[in-house]
Order: sequence, then C-alpha cells, then structure tokens
Amino acid sequence: MKRYLYLIIAWVCLFILSTSELRAQNKELLSNYQSKMQQLLSKVTGAPTDNERYNANELLVQLFDEALQTDGSFHWKWNLGMQVSVLTSSDRQFRIITWPVVRDNGEYECFGFVQSYNPKTEQYDVYVLNDKSEELISTSEMVLGPENWLGSVYQELIETKHEGRNYYTLIGWTGVNNMVQRKVIEPICFRSNSSAPQFGQSLFRREKNTRRVVLEYSRNAMVNVRFDEQTVTTYENKKVKKKGRIYNIQVPHEEKIKMILFDEIAPIVPGMDGLPQYYAATGTEMAYIFVNGRWELRDNAQGRQSDQKLNKDFSPLSKSQPAYQMK
Repeated sequence: MKRYLYLIIAWVCLFILSTSELRAQNKELLSNYQSKMQQLLSKVTGAPTDNERYNANELLVQLFDEALQTDGSFHWKWNLGMQVSVLTSSDRQFRIITWPVVRDNGEYECFGFVQSYNPKTEQYDVYVLNDKSEELISTSEMVLGPENWLGSVYQELIETKHEGRNYYTLIGWTGVNNMVQRKVIEPICFRSNSSAPQFGQSLFRREKNTRRVVLEYSRNAMVNVRFDEQTVTTYENKKVKKKGRIYNIQVPHEEKIKMILFDEIAPIVPGMDGLPQYYAATGTEMAYIFVNGRWELRDNAQGRQSDQKLNKDFSPLSKSQPAYQMK
C-alpha cells in the first residue's frame, strides 16, 4: 500500500514539475513572438510603400496566428503599444485583437483575431478576422462572422448583464478612406455550445432591423462615441391640479447612469443625404442605455461628462488628425 502511495506522490511531483517547465517554455516562446511582432509593427505603420507595409503585415498575421495557438497565450499580456488594440472580457470568455493597415491612397484595411473559450473542448479557439467592408451592404442590418467582418479597430468592450446572461458590446473605429471615417457600436456574441463569434445582434430596442449602429462621416469631422457614467436629465410625466383643472407636466430629474453616449450626425451641406463625406456632428448628443437586456435609445439624454479621460488607454483616432495616417 505504501509503495503505491509513494508512486502516486512521485507521479504528482513529476506532473507538477513538467507543467512548470512547460509554462516557462511557453512564456519564453510568447516573449519571443512579441519581440518579433514589435519589429514588424514598426514596418506595418511606418514603411514608405503599400507593398512593404502589407508584406510586414502578412508576417505579423502569421506570427499572431502561431502565438495564439500556444498554450497559455490567452493569459499573456501583449505589450504592443498603441498600435494594436487588445480587449479581454472580464469573465475570460474571449479576447479580441485588432489593428489597421493604411494604404497610400488613404484607405484602411483592418486585421484581427478572436480568441474564445470552447465549452466542449475546454480550450480557447482562434478565429482570423477578414475585413470585407468593401463588399458589404446594409451593414447596420447584417449578422456577420469572422470570415465577412466589418473591419474596425475596437476601442472599448462594454460588458452588461441581464437575468444572469452576459452581453458584450464593442465600440470600434476605422479610417475607411481619405474622405470618410466610421465608428460602430457592435454587439458580439457566441453561438450556443460553441466558441464561434457572431458580430451583430438584435439588442437595439424598437429598432427592428438594427444589428449594429454604424456612423459614417467626414474624415475632417470629430464625432464622439464613448461609454461612460453621465449625469443626465430625464423627465417624468405628472398630473397636477390647479384652480380645479388637471394639467399634465414634465418634471425633470437628474441621475447618473452608465450609457453609450454618441453624437448625432447629419449632412453639413444641404442635399447631400447619403454621402458620408459631408456628414458631421450636429451638436446633439444621443445615448443608448442598457435596459432589460436591450440598448434603448434616449434622444433627450444630454450627458455632462464628469471625467474627461476615457476609460481605455487605446485611442485610434486623435482629435486633431487620424492616427495611423501615413505621411
């Protein structure tokens, strides 16, 4: 009996030792991947020609794919600066990695990966994101997969919950071309008993065909989309009695609510409806508030920002000029 006990203890010690060695090897391997990626990123963003940038990016995609297949890569903290967005859900359900390549003519193409948990295999699967923006129509209405993705560099991952279910919403941006830029408010979910990501959901209350909110506007305009706690004014209908008569009045209330606050956009030149290069912010702020598992539009929610700093370090669009702009 003692002999078997000793064998079990020895086997457990050997297993722990081999696991520790494997983790150390994987850590060194991921560190090497990261160093190579950092070198390639300087070419992806700074090389003088399209050909050089895309050649470097092709190698970057290959390295990322290999690295994300490595055991323990989901928990690796990628240190790639402001050039690559890495967002991870707090429940460790998934991670999404995105970045752009800018062409000489000002057009943007986005690249990325989703690394998501598969409950069947209890492992993380890797999905390559293919930017098909130029081929997609009715982009606000479509449910999309990794193979036909509306390319974006995601700035924020919003996590909400209703009746024990987690909901994820992404805020993304891309430069599109030298005249137009785009921001999206995009839900992401995962198919039942699967790790496969699905972009776009019917989470927008009273907006029947909307799967994502797409804002396309002039490259020279500044349009804000952010998730923050805001002080808003809401109105409650009340009946009051004066001099024997009943009147309906709206009583204002101020409260702090977390919401997606964004600028309403419209053409700045009359008659240019449908041409995003002429769109800019109107000065009116709109908001989506998460209510009972849905994003509810509040067009009268004029937020006042209490903190000017965004809650994410990554900022792909500078207020003075677009980031990643090639000279």
